[in-house]
Amino acid sequence: MAWRSSGGSNVDLIENLWRNGLISDPRVKEAFLKVDRAHYAPSSPYMDSPQPIGHDATISAPHMHAHATESLLQHVLPSDRNPAPRVLDIGSGSGYLTHVLAELVGDRGLVVGLEHIPELKELGERNMAKSEEGKALLDSGKVRFRVGDGRKGWDEPPREEGEGGSSDRGWDAIHVGAAAVKLHQELVDQLRAPGRLFIPVEDDHGFGDQYIWAVDKKEDGSIVKERLFGVRYVPLTDAPKRS
Repeated sequence: MAWRSSGGSNVDLIENLWRNGLISDPRVKEAFLKVDRAHYAPSSPYMDSPQPIGHDATISAPHMHAHATESLLQHVLPSDRNPAPRVLDIGSGSGYLTHVLAELVGDRGLVVGLEHIPELKELGERNMAKSEEGKALLDSGKVRFRVGDGRKGWDEPPREEGEGGSSDRGWDAIHVGAAAVKLHQELVDQLRAPGRLFIPVEDDHGFGDQYIWAVDKKEDGSIVKERLFGVRYVPLTDAPKRS
């Protein structure tokens, strides 16, 4: 159904994703409608397909971003228990999903886009600044882009406003936008309890297959892993060496 979801405008694209059941939660639909993919995809932004963005990276197909957002949703939304959700977007690339997630975390939340290539970190910032809404997110500190090795996760201090000074830093939700060779324990360790990690992982039998895994850390600290479906992502690797 994914290939049928393309449209002639951002509204068309999101409505088709909704009609085809690839977006099912109204809050997710509303967040996607607020973010024009044309600011993030270099060509044919309303096609439901991945596109290259340079540096051997891609912006994923919109239906994959929809799957990820809905999988993480309950850990991204603010609540009485957690009014300031913290979300880490590893392999943030174009910055598109980083922006969508920021539309869901509420006024006190924080979303960090993490890239191992400085030029992609800067690309995400530039793309987000193309809209008034995105620029406001950057200016407020609600969205931050960083450079680092996503396989090791990231330690980010709380926002100056919103989170308490004694906050457990960690992450309520972690999204990984590139395929890992294994399920990196550092990412699981950085999950809050409760928290969820959404990550594509290469099959350990060496056949080149990749699968999305949802990894939940329960309130008691126990870990539950579920393999969801097969995918094809660019690898989560070292940054390219500079000549």
